[in-house]
Amino acid sequence: MLQPRAGRRAGLETVALVAIFTAFGGSAGAADQALIDAAKKEGTVTWYTAQIINQLVRPITAAFEAKYGVKVNAVRADASDTVLRIAAEGAAGKMQADVFDGTTTAPALERLGLVLKWQPDAAKHLPPQFVDKNGYWVSNNLYVQNPAFNTSLVPRGTEPRTWDDLLDPKWRGRMLISGTSSASAGAGFVGVVLMDMGENKGMDYLRKLAKQNIATMDVAARAITDQVMAGEYAIGLQVFNHQSVISARQGAPVDWIPWNPSLAVLSVAGVTNGAPHVNAGKLLLDFLVSPEDRKIFSDNDYIPVDPDIPANPRISIRRSVISVPST
Repeated sequence: MLQPRAGRRAGLETVALVAIFTAFGGSAGAADQALIDAAKKEGTVTWYTAQIINQLVRPITAAFEAKYGVKVNAVRADASDTVLRIAAEGAAGKMQADVFDGTTTAPALERLGLVLKWQPDAAKHLPPQFVDKNGYWVSNNLYVQNPAFNTSLVPRGTEPRTWDDLLDPKWRGRMLISGTSSASAGAGFVGVVLMDMGENKGMDYLRKLAKQNIATMDVAARAITDQVMAGEYAIGLQVFNHQSVISARQGAPVDWIPWNPSLAVLSVAGVTNGAPHVNAGKLLLDFLVSPEDRKIFSDNDYIPVDPDIPANPRISIRRSVISVPST
């Protein structure tokens, strides 16, 4: 659900949610030795993840395997595909996944009874909006969605910075957005507009924006960024800002645009109900919540939700509207 944003403030500021984080800061406890021993006996854990393998999953699995000696089998898929796969495994009584993550996975799987009611002790040290009050999931990172632009096609300083800037005739036919039913798509964009402007003014604005002939593709937000980097479009709307940062660091002609307001979406993780390696699954979830792993998120230009580990300054953002998974 969309939660009310903070009051409007001028200038650029880091989305550390500092006031909330300060109130709930504290050191996270280590995994229980009995859990570690049981996980080592199982020897392996299967992780269904929406995270990008070469950007984040590999450094996380390398650190986890080095620390505990438990082999990680990471299976990458978008959140909707992960739900379908786990649902099929549950219906067949042949669960393969031990741990899952994603932005929309938890509510759907919880309704199907496929999420184990368990959270690591470290979750107690996170702000409450990052932890399921019913005990089924815990957030592992925050995705922030902003426009991105091709720096070869759009000289720096000429990129749009406000809603009205997007109405400039020079952007007609040069913008792209995902057409999927996701917050990181047209639906999320419309939601932010309506929340920021109100229904009447927002709908009037959207009717004007529709005349800009914004192209749509039924692909994930990452593919929208790829199209912008390839020069097919000048601007991508409602894409992940950390993807622009990572690609730019690798030499791609792309940058993200600080937008006020932005939409922030939680990626959450949980242990499957019926996990074949339930102890290893719990240990991996514990690791995903640990300060050690949160640092890996930050070092790789992802936004952690740890009170003591700020996001990399390259992905600091303006105030955000936060979308929290809900049933």
